[in-house]
Amino acid sequence: YAVFNAGPSEIEALNSGSIDIGWIGPSPAINGYAKSKGKNLRIIGGSASGGVKLVVNPDRITSLKDVKGKRIATPQLGNTQDVAFLNWAAEQGWKVDPQSGKGDVTVVRSDNKVTPDAFQAGSVDGAWVPEPTASRLVAQGGKVLLDESTLWPDEKFVITNIIVRQEFLKEHPKAVEAVLKASVDTNEWIEANPDQAKAAANQQLEEDTGKALPADVLDPAWKSIRLTDDPLAATLEAQADHAVKAGLLEQPDLTGIYDLTLLNKVLKAKGEPAVDDAGLGSRRQ
Repeated sequence: YAVFNAGPSEIEALNSGSIDIGWIGPSPAINGYAKSKGKNLRIIGGSASGGVKLVVNPDRITSLKDVKGKRIATPQLGNTQDVAFLNWAAEQGWKVDPQSGKGDVTVVRSDNKVTPDAFQAGSVDGAWVPEPTASRLVAQGGKVLLDESTLWPDEKFVITNIIVRQEFLKEHPKAVEAVLKASVDTNEWIEANPDQAKAAANQQLEEDTGKALPADVLDPAWKSIRLTDDPLAATLEAQADHAVKAGLLEQPDLTGIYDLTLLNKVLKAKGEPAVDDAGLGSRRQ
């Protein structure tokens, strides 16, 4: 398997055929689908919801209105959290140029690995970031000013989907079904064995990055992420609308981005209800 630091590079790998199936955030999936005019990928399942927070320096920001005029980090131009923050800022009535990040709030695009150092050094006043970066900032004295889940219906919004190359899905449906079954079984096991799962995830993080997460970061991060087999399709469509409104994306046609046939087959076999594609499903026979 391969580990990618950012969604756009994973989409490139999928397009080139060097990977067949991946776990990825919604914005790169939307962008990849739109740029290929619906030819390269399908979303075949969900993976995670939530775990995104606006964490601030409490000495500089004590209320939401204090965010105006400050420097706020997001992980990458056009990434899922960048879009979410720009959309939230616009809802406050603030103007920000999406490309430069300059305006009533200054958006600083900063890799999640670098953001804790920038926060500690005082070069940013806060950050709209996913876990575990959010909990790292809290461990450094930051304060959670806003949990993004509170902005969504039922406090659920997709942060990770499972995608597949369309050609691979067509040629190897049994392999794709096996991966989806493994994902659903794993999510079920994690829910039933949270402590073991958390320890296993931290061990894998140590293998991938060379460093395990301390308990004061891992524990709150783990609590704020919800696992989901449902890709929460309606929230993906909303995120695409937010990117369009922010000026980062031309209105995409997302019809056909989902193919939940195999996921629903796996769920049915387990006696679970089918999940919905919000009218954005492919019409393959």
